[in-house]
Amino acid sequence: RIHHLTTNQPTFPFFVSELLCSSLSLTTAKMSKGIPLTDGDRIPWLEALRDAVRERLDHGEDVAVSCSALQQKYREILREGDCSFRSGSGSYSSCRVKFVCLEASAEVIADRIRRRSMEGEHFMPASLLQSQLDLLQIDEAEGITVVDATVRPNAIVHDTIARFREQLASTVC
Repeated sequence: RIHHLTTNQPTFPFFVSELLCSSLSLTTAKMSKGIPLTDGDRIPWLEALRDAVRERLDHGEDVAVSCSALQQKYREILREGDCSFRSGSGSYSSCRVKFVCLEASAEVIADRIRRRSMEGEHFMPASLLQSQLDLLQIDEAEGITVVDATVRPNAIVHDTIARFREQLASTVC
């Protein structure tokens, strides 16, 4: 739902990663059957997403992407969308690829997944949530923006965009 609201914001071009990568149809089919993804499933999708981000950044555009980058190694791949970023360098503050974690309890997330699945808006069943939470790594050193996802969706979008504007304004180009 957040990505629907974000697409109406003039601040950033926005795309949903599930709609971007043709290779993702196999992974969404796998997840919709309740089968967790492996790194072998995720890496090609993340690399395609990184390339799409790099194309936008190379043209001087800012872009927002909706995706699940649960582990630091996945975020490192996406950070490489900024051609000045060096993987493993730990130089997150100067990287133009930023991340937000929408934070809510497992119960709230499970309820939302069930609701969205019933409405045909999401492919992942709630039964996979725990496997996703088990993979989640948030390292404070990465500078990930954490946003309360229990507030109204419009407030989530407003808070996220405001915080990203601050971060991008301070990014050395």
